[in-house]
Amino acid sequence: MVETNVHFPTDLNLLLGAVTSLVRPVAKYCAMAGITEWRQSEYNLGCVKGYYRVVQKLRHSTSKNPAKKAQRELEIQQACQDYLEKTQKLIFMAQNTLEKAGFIAACPEKKRRELHEFIAHGIRQMEQIKRRVIDGELIPHSEKVFSLHQPHTEWISKGKAGVPVELGLRVAILEDQYGFILGHKVMEKQTDDQVAVDIVKSVKESFPDLNSCSFDKGFHSRSNQTELREYLAQVVLPKKGRCNREEAEWENSPEFRAEKRQHSAVESAINALEVHGLDKCPDSGIKGFKRYTAMAVLARNIQKLGAEMQKQRQKKAKSKKNRKLKVCE
Repeated sequence: MVETNVHFPTDLNLLLGAVTSLVRPVAKYCAMAGITEWRQSEYNLGCVKGYYRVVQKLRHSTSKNPAKKAQRELEIQQACQDYLEKTQKLIFMAQNTLEKAGFIAACPEKKRRELHEFIAHGIRQMEQIKRRVIDGELIPHSEKVFSLHQPHTEWISKGKAGVPVELGLRVAILEDQYGFILGHKVMEKQTDDQVAVDIVKSVKESFPDLNSCSFDKGFHSRSNQTELREYLAQVVLPKKGRCNREEAEWENSPEFRAEKRQHSAVESAINALEVHGLDKCPDSGIKGFKRYTAMAVLARNIQKLGAEMQKQRQKKAKSKKNRKLKVCE
């Protein structure tokens, strides 16, 4: 799991981010084009932030008195309504500005497309806040966006103690018996069982001698058990749930158990990648994320190669020292 460089997302702060990312460039290009309607852009943004702070500080009542609870809910809804009204005015005002001839002449086409995207982000967030806070609706996970500038970011809950949620992308790696990483795959909206065959197939093309591989239970599926055997002579893929007699015999065989015992060594590779920079990706965009991940894997392999060369030199120096001692005797 590699984190992206984002703050913790809420629909409230994502709306604020969309409005800020929209208003400031619009005001900049309006000043260049001589359009004066955005002269108070910073003041308007300050007002939006003020409404945001009011909503942010309000908490649902823990009182056992139903009247107090109802009163607090009304306060939250009213604060959200004020926040939405102010942001809506700025977004609609920006929509009108983007259609003006002077603005079109001053602002490059690529930047205008980006501004239209922020308008779409803002409208979506306003709708979700209205549905959640005012209408009391539960927003489906599939409709949520967790970052405006890093849209590839995923909400990942792995059940770790003290780390309930991580924001980023999963990365699958395949390590050989010597500790070198032979291949990796950035998993975009994919689960482990969906990448098992692809990563083995791609690594097999570069390393035809690969004949066995050990996986976690998360990579198991009935189709993976069948398809992986087309590329590997030995597939160590524990089954989820109860095994039949044949599967139980295979999982209790000496070959399977020996390979499975060695599988925990991949955790050291994961830890080494995190320690050497692959804990959080500072680069922007999915292309930057994939590039940064590939460079981190390369750096880890170079480090591993250097460690092996150092061991060989130390071994050679020790052997040479022992020979000199024997001659002296």
